[in-house]
Amino acid sequence: MNDLLTDSFVSDTKDAPRGRDIEMGMQAARNNSDLGMEAFNKQIQEIDKQVDKVSGLLKKLKDANEESKSVTKASDMKAIKKRMEKDIDEVGKIARNVKAKLEALNKDNLANRQKPGCEKGTGVDRSRTNMTNALNKKFKELMSDFQTLRQRIQDEYREVVERRVITVTGTRPDEETIDRLIETGNSEQIFQKAIQEVGRGQVLDTLEEIQERHDAAKEIEKKLLDLHQIYLDMAVLVEAQGELLDNIESQVTNAVDHVQTGTTALQNAKKLQRNSRKWTCIAIIILLLIGAVIVLGVVKPWKSA
Repeated sequence: MNDLLTDSFVSDTKDAPRGRDIEMGMQAARNNSDLGMEAFNKQIQEIDKQVDKVSGLLKKLKDANEESKSVTKASDMKAIKKRMEKDIDEVGKIARNVKAKLEALNKDNLANRQKPGCEKGTGVDRSRTNMTNALNKKFKELMSDFQTLRQRIQDEYREVVERRVITVTGTRPDEETIDRLIETGNSEQIFQKAIQEVGRGQVLDTLEEIQERHDAAKEIEKKLLDLHQIYLDMAVLVEAQGELLDNIESQVTNAVDHVQTGTTALQNAKKLQRNSRKWTCIAIIILLLIGAVIVLGVVKPWKSA
């Protein structure tokens, strides 16, 4: 009895490392079956965080633009301009980094197809392509929002300048006057009459505020235009990825159709095979019957009897 218990204990002890080896082997198999998706997902999450950060900066710029519309002092406008320029510079730095990472990710997706189990059209390849393409589109749309903001700033700048002229002069300026004021930022000539009537000191703050607003609009427009190239690059990348994804989906659909066609053909072949066997058996039985009749006709056993 003791020997049996001892043998059982020794056997369990010997089998324990084997169990751990099996468990480690299963874990390694799971890691291999991951096919690099864990590292890929981590890259996607890191890039997505950067895109969200750019989105937060866009909101700050929109808020600052809304704030600027009610500002009437040059010093306040200068402070807003400084904040917006800093945020746009930060956007440019992050956006260029995100663009580079997305381009690298697209190249990695192509290279990953050389690995076993990750070939073009496989589940892993489609997952990588879909996730990358979704992030490409998200970033492209975000960069498009910056160009929308640029256009809004231009339109609202015109409206604000027009209101300032009306407030100071009491008359609505014509389009040519507004265009000249927006282009040059020089408003002293336009306000000459108001300066003569109420004095330069009372009009000076408005003159400085309009000049500061002009400088801010021009500088911000220039910086936002720099982001426009990133948007164009992303638009090209998204279009290329869209064509690639459509091609993969088409190939997968064709493969499914071929598999279904092959399955149908196989079923028909099996049916034909079964029918062939049945008719072969019938033919053999008929031949045996004919052979028996011929033998009986030759031998004529009934005559012998």
